[in-house]
Amino acid sequence: MTLPALRTRRPATAASWDPFREIEDTWSRLGSLLGDVVGPEAVSVGPLAVAAAPIDIEETDDAYIIELELPGVRREDVSIDLSGNELQVTGEIKERERKGTLRRQTRKVGSFEHRIVLPEEVDPDSVDARLADGVLTIRLGKSRQRQPRRIEVTSGASGAGPGGTGGEAGR
Repeated sequence: MTLPALRTRRPATAASWDPFREIEDTWSRLGSLLGDVVGPEAVSVGPLAVAAAPIDIEETDDAYIIELELPGVRREDVSIDLSGNELQVTGEIKERERKGTLRRQTRKVGSFEHRIVLPEEVDPDSVDARLADGVLTIRLGKSRQRQPRRIEVTSGASGAGPGGTGGEAGR
């Protein structure tokens, strides 16, 4: 059995190959082909529309940053809910009113839902969301309980054990 050829501009290595990206690309191509055959109404909503949505998830030392492309979506048409470490982004891409005859439609319309499960708990009080230029950026601060903490090592007098009196050990 052979694997499908990777269609990337970078050299494909085991470390850079993303199977989820391959699945999303395949869904996108399938949706485009299906739209050409049966018409855009059949693929404008549903799993094909959601599967092809571009999304980036970046992890920093203190937060997760999620960028989700939502072209044509207004701020008031998006809802974001956080439960534990699961983020849910829902909304609607509304059909715009047209004056002429629509000959082809490949832009997605209808409801969408994105569920993103993060690897660890986030702090619900440190969530920020902004929608600008068709990109929704959500910054979720990591839970302070899980963040690494540096423990200062102090010097103590030799011979003094824990709880004993020995210079700086009790400080």
